[in-house]
Amino acid sequence: MSATPLLDTVRTPQDLRLLSLSQLPQLAEELRAFLLESISKTGGHFASNLGAVELTIALHYVYDTPNDHLIWDVGHQSYPHKILTGRRDKMHTIRQYGGLAGFPKRCESEYDDFGVGHSSTSIGAALGMAVADKLSGSPARSVAVIGDGAMTAGQAFEALNCAGDMDINLLVILNDNEMSISPNVGALPKYLARNVMRDMRGVLHNIKNQSAPLLDKLPAVKEIAAKAEHTIKSLAGESEHIKQSLSLFENFGFDYTGAADGHNVIQLVHTLRELRQRKGPQLLHIITKKGHGYKLAENDPVKYHAIGKTPAASGSPAARPTYTDIFGQWLCDQAAADDKLVAITPAMREGSGLVKFEQQFPDRYFDVGIAEQHAVTFAAGLACRGIKPVVAIYSTFLQRGYDQLLHDVALQNLPVLFAIDRAGIVGADGPTHAGVYDLSFLRCVPNMVIAAPSDENECRMLLSTCYALRQPAAVRYPRGSGCGAEVSGSLNTVPVGKGIIRRQGVKTAFIAFGSMVQAALNAAETLDASVADMRFVKPLDTQLLQELAHTHDYLVCVEENAVMGGAGSAVLEALAQMNIVKPVLLLGIPDMVTGHGDADRLLSDMGLCATNLLNKVTDWQKRVKIISQTNCI
Repeated sequence: MSATPLLDTVRTPQDLRLLSLSQLPQLAEELRAFLLESISKTGGHFASNLGAVELTIALHYVYDTPNDHLIWDVGHQSYPHKILTGRRDKMHTIRQYGGLAGFPKRCESEYDDFGVGHSSTSIGAALGMAVADKLSGSPARSVAVIGDGAMTAGQAFEALNCAGDMDINLLVILNDNEMSISPNVGALPKYLARNVMRDMRGVLHNIKNQSAPLLDKLPAVKEIAAKAEHTIKSLAGESEHIKQSLSLFENFGFDYTGAADGHNVIQLVHTLRELRQRKGPQLLHIITKKGHGYKLAENDPVKYHAIGKTPAASGSPAARPTYTDIFGQWLCDQAAADDKLVAITPAMREGSGLVKFEQQFPDRYFDVGIAEQHAVTFAAGLACRGIKPVVAIYSTFLQRGYDQLLHDVALQNLPVLFAIDRAGIVGADGPTHAGVYDLSFLRCVPNMVIAAPSDENECRMLLSTCYALRQPAAVRYPRGSGCGAEVSGSLNTVPVGKGIIRRQGVKTAFIAFGSMVQAALNAAETLDASVADMRFVKPLDTQLLQELAHTHDYLVCVEENAVMGGAGSAVLEALAQMNIVKPVLLLGIPDMVTGHGDADRLLSDMGLCATNLLNKVTDWQKRVKIISQTNCI
């Protein structure tokens, strides 16, 4: 007998709408049970999906999807949505090579109205769809589901500001669980908490009126109730100033409804039915608990934000330290040596390796929320006053702060160090999180120094080197662990813009950057090729490059970055300036949208594992020889 008999009958939202309202709580229980079993086998985003079960059911029950549009912010909570929209049988493939994506993806399903992976885009996208439907005369409705963490980003408020002044039918659902990946920071979460307390005043008023006859007969109980009422009112804030501050969303032009219980599916259905009939911009504030229904995740939503194949093993230590670990330890050591150092993260404390730093240097740790643009400009302001900021940020998220990096940091030549994690292919999270563009978009930025370590110890040395500079600098390193190099505990530096020869060979020279040095070394054994670990992409070691060009017949540039505009392009530019003409092969990420799945498999497909490097180089050399012979004839 099936453990999910009701869920088994629901393959599409049309099937869901055939159920009675009273059956929905059972469906929610079964869907949550299926999620627990499914994610424990595949791994993936965990707590956020458990917290969005009832909301997902209610939305598909009330709205005419896919004709109506549901836009999920970030997409960490989209697994229940995928299950209810015909993809349950493929959930065992999620985030795996060739399987379902871990985020909504337009080409995957007609129910995925907008592809996501980064935060705070949902309101703007939903507004665009609502306007398009209005222009075309369509009666479709648009709904944006955004978490309180994502609501802290400027882009969300830009969209609110635009939507609130338009005659448009749009529903924004604020899913308030007091979390992003880490606990939320800043003024907005405090505001939302006050808003919840305001709603408690209304509930308290109703309870008081309904229970007054009974309380009049029980003076002692009435006295206790009066004290409780006073406490709640004090917490909620009865001053006119607080009341005015609680009208934030109404001042943006939205009709505010809330705060509703996000785990009461029947109540949600009634509320959504009413809101679907209303005109103009609407905002529904719901309260949920991340990890709801699984006590371990409820009690530790940070740890269970995403899990491996078994929840209990999600916190087990890696066999050797990751690059993130190396950075976190370096940061603490450097901070102990220099009291001017501060660390900044846009809501990625755990992912960027800052937990230990926050514990040791709480006054010098700044989590600015999901606000990459602000993180960079904030760092620039600190640098103007003699502080040495280190911005710990993923490569894919730095793209959001690019304008600020250029205008606020680089043009003013301010000493801000960007510690760029997750550079290169990231694996299961797929193209929205791939860090394959940073070398290309950073190279053209004036005053910028760019370093790419090839192993753990070199990572530490390059961090120390770039931190000591009096100009903007970036050290980019991959996800996971390196080759296992022994790491020195010193804060030693290396010469800026100088590479080293890792292997001396003949005829062929690998000009390798960062994570690709190890693959080049492996391929070089068969080819008897030289391998240069360039260390710096900017400034490039042109002297070493010139020596390699004069002593070798073939040059092979290899990088874990987009080939277009990347480190290989820098090599070609340098050779052209030196009037050196040599056969050069550029290997890196091709001009394509990368997939998701095992990172090694993806790199292999793109020819960036040792075996495929060898094959690509030998095939290319054969073609070069044929062309040379043809030209001689």
